Amino acid sequence: QVQVVESGGGLVQPGGSLKLSCAASGSGFNIWAMGWYRQAPGKLRDMVAEIILSEGSTDYADSVKGRFTISRDNAKNTVHLQMNSLKPEDTATYFCKVDGNIGDAQVYYWGQGTQVTVSS
Repeated sequence: QVQVVESGGGLVQPGGSLKLSCAASGSGFNIWAMGWYRQAPGKLRDMVAEIILSEGSTDYADSVKGRFTISRDNAKNTVHLQMNSLKPEDTATYFCKVDGNIGDAQVYYWGQGTQVTVSS
C-alpha cells in the first residue's frame, strides 16, 4: 500500500515563508517524480512545482518562479517546497502528487492535502 503524507501548512502573513514536506512510501513502488499542486475554492487543481527524483530537474508554475523552491531527499522519498514571499493569492489547499511504477504499471497517488492561508 502506498502512503503519501504531507506536512507544514498553516497561516502566514503576506511576505512570510512556509515549508511543506511530503513523504512517500510503499512496497514495490518505484517513484520517479514528485510534485506539489494547489487548489483554491471554486478553482481547478494546478501544478505548482515538480521534480524528477533521479536527475533533480524541476518545473514551476510561472506564478511561483523565484519565490518557491522544490527540493528532494531521495533516500527518504521526500520532497520539500520552500515558499517565500507568500501572497494572499497563494492561499489554497496544497496537494502532493507522487508518480511512479508498480511493476509495469504507471501509477500516481495524491496526499490528503494541507491548507496554506496567507492573510494579515
